[in-house]
Amino acid sequence: MQRERESEVSHRQAIWEMSTSISTSSPGTERNAFGWAARDADGGLSPFSFHVRANGEEDITLKILYCGICHTDLHIIKNDWGNARYPVVPGHEITGIVTAVGQNVQKFKIGDKAGVGYMVGSCNDCGNCKEGYENYCPNVIPTSNGIQQNGKTTYGGFADILVVNEAFAVNLPEKMPLDKTGPLLCAGVTVYTPMRRFGLNEPGKHLGVVGLGGLGHLAVKFGKALGLKVTVISTSSSKKKEAIERLGADSFLVSSDNDQMKAAMGSLDGIIDTVSAHHAITPLILLLKTYGKLVLVGGPNKPLELMAYSVVMGGKIVAGSLIGGIRDTQEMVNFAAEHNIAADVEVVPMDYVNTAFERLAKGDVRYRFVVDVANTLT
Repeated sequence: MQRERESEVSHRQAIWEMSTSISTSSPGTERNAFGWAARDADGGLSPFSFHVRANGEEDITLKILYCGICHTDLHIIKNDWGNARYPVVPGHEITGIVTAVGQNVQKFKIGDKAGVGYMVGSCNDCGNCKEGYENYCPNVIPTSNGIQQNGKTTYGGFADILVVNEAFAVNLPEKMPLDKTGPLLCAGVTVYTPMRRFGLNEPGKHLGVVGLGGLGHLAVKFGKALGLKVTVISTSSSKKKEAIERLGADSFLVSSDNDQMKAAMGSLDGIIDTVSAHHAITPLILLLKTYGKLVLVGGPNKPLELMAYSVVMGGKIVAGSLIGGIRDTQEMVNFAAEHNIAADVEVVPMDYVNTAFERLAKGDVRYRFVVDVANTLT
């Protein structure tokens, strides 16, 4: 923590020394940027020079200090979904310090802490955008591997700088540690949003969390901060001690133990299912109380099987949720700051990212890799 604070102070000092020349920005030429990128479906990352747009009137420029590694990044660099636009600069759990602001910027000033999550743009005109659901806009622009309105590819947080419209950045409270905050901007909002949207944030309710990984461990933390009783549901009994003694879960179910699952039937008000691997969901539905809700936030590649009777008997609801809008993200960040919620991370240098991706593919991380971009980008 002390090292991180000293690093932030050092970066802030350098930024303030530049502030007289970049305190406001006007249209100009593109800027040079540097990061690490994957060139093909092999997924290996290496140094990459590119350009970012000039800081516009409603833009901020972010000096990137840290960037989390999400499983989505792994899918993209490996072209698992067939939509990779190489070269790919991954990363959408970005924290840093504002170094430039456009003349119409209202939310930020030079030296502010700021974060950017999964998206950097949307149409701003559809019904979803007008309701604050930019994450469901059919023309949402991902932070990495997306297509900007000018037709150019978006490059993510494995780089030194990012230029983004201020509407798609969030203010980070001063007290928040930037290395542990990045994962909140994707994993955190992904589990926090459905708790609030589906009424699973009322103190005293009983929440089930399926999977104890990058998303699941944050679901436990948010659930306990909201005053919920939390049960972790996992295939691995070895995670029981971690879930209860370290993260504060109230109980633990081994999903492959039929006796445990049967004894817990009808006990949960809701479940946040974070698992992206193919798995059975009917046993989970049977854990729900009448009118209970199973919310899927993972994305298995194969179709899930649903036994209709398990939903019909008891009026159960199966729903989905995708990250959250900017309003949701800012609310989540503020709540996390108030309750001292941060991700459990392993901070790694940029030249370790290929190994980190290999370990991530094997599930060998507790619970999120975060790249120390500013101190190790070479």
